[in-house]
Amino acid sequence: MEIQLLSSGTRHESLPEKYERPESDRPRLSEVCSLENVPIIDLGCEDRAWMVAQVGEACKCYGFFQVRNHGVSKELVERTIGVGNAFFGLPLEEKLKLYSDDPSKTVRLSTSFNVRKEEFHNWRDYLRLHCYPLSKYLPHWPTNPPLFRDVVSEYCVQVRELGYTIQELISESLGLHKDYIREVLGEQGQHMAVNYYPPCPQPELTYGLPAHTDPNALTILLQDQHVAGLQVLKDGKWLAVSPEPDAFVVNIGDQLQALSNGVYKSVWHRAVVNVDKPRLSVASFLCPCDDALISPAPPLTRHGPPAIYRGFTYAEYYSKFWSRNLDERHCLELFKNHSPP
Repeated sequence: MEIQLLSSGTRHESLPEKYERPESDRPRLSEVCSLENVPIIDLGCEDRAWMVAQVGEACKCYGFFQVRNHGVSKELVERTIGVGNAFFGLPLEEKLKLYSDDPSKTVRLSTSFNVRKEEFHNWRDYLRLHCYPLSKYLPHWPTNPPLFRDVVSEYCVQVRELGYTIQELISESLGLHKDYIREVLGEQGQHMAVNYYPPCPQPELTYGLPAHTDPNALTILLQDQHVAGLQVLKDGKWLAVSPEPDAFVVNIGDQLQALSNGVYKSVWHRAVVNVDKPRLSVASFLCPCDDALISPAPPLTRHGPPAIYRGFTYAEYYSKFWSRNLDERHCLELFKNHSPP
C-alpha cells in the first residue's frame, strides 16, 4: 500500500480519492450548534462532596466533562503542544522513519485510523506512543525534535496522576470506595495519540475522526486552544465543544460504561476539520491491564438492575475493537448479556 501522510507539506486543492464520504455519512457542519453549559469541574475545590456530585452528574448526563486546576502545569502543556507541532513540521523523510500501519506497534506514526481495512480515510495523521512504564517505552520514542522525549515524558507522568485523581472521584460518585476502579483495572497501561489535522479543502465532505467511543477506561484530551474541532453527541444531536482555556476534556471510555453497568455512558464523539488552519490535539488514554476482568461492579447489581454486560478481559475487548472499522456499531454491544443472568 502506498503511504500518503497528510502532513507531507503538500497543500491539497481538493479531497484525494477515498476521503470523500457518501452523502449519508457527512458531518453536516451547518447543522452543528455549540454545546452550552459544558460541565467544568474545578479540581482545586476543597469541597470533595461537591466535586464527586459534579463528576457523577457529568458522567451520567454527558459522558464527559472538562477540568480546571488539574495539576498539570501550564508551561508543560505549552511545551507539549510545541514539540507536537515541531514533530509534524519535520521533513517527510524524517517522519516516515516511524511510519507503520500495524496497531500492535508501541511507537508508530500513521494516518487515518485503520488504513488496512477502512473504506474511507480520515483527514488525520497521528503519532501513537505507549507511555507506561516509561522506562520500557521511552528509548523507542522520537529523538527529533530534540526535546520531545523530555517534555512528553514529564507530561505523561503528570497526566497519569490526574487520571488517578479522576478515577477516584468517579468511583465515589458511583457509591464505591475511592480505589475501586484502580483496583479493578490493575496496573493500567497508558497510551498517547498526538493528532494532527491539516487544513482540509472540503471539510464538509470528510472527518478528522468519525463518530466513535473510546475502547479504554478514561481519556484526557488536550484540545488545541485556538482551533475547535471536537464534537459530541447529546440527545441525538452533534454539538461542538469549544476549547476552554487551561482545561482538559475528560471522557468516559467503554470500560467504565461496562463497570458502571451502563449508568455512565462512553460518549460518542468525533473530530471535524476546517479549510484554513491546522489543528493539533493530544489524547492520553488510561487502559486496564490486559488480564483485568471487566464487569459491572457487584455493588451496583446487588440491589439494582441485573448486569448488562458479561465479564471480559481488556485484551479480548481491545482485539475486537481493532478488528473493526472505527465507525461501526458500539463494540460494547458484542459483550452484552442477551438473557438475564
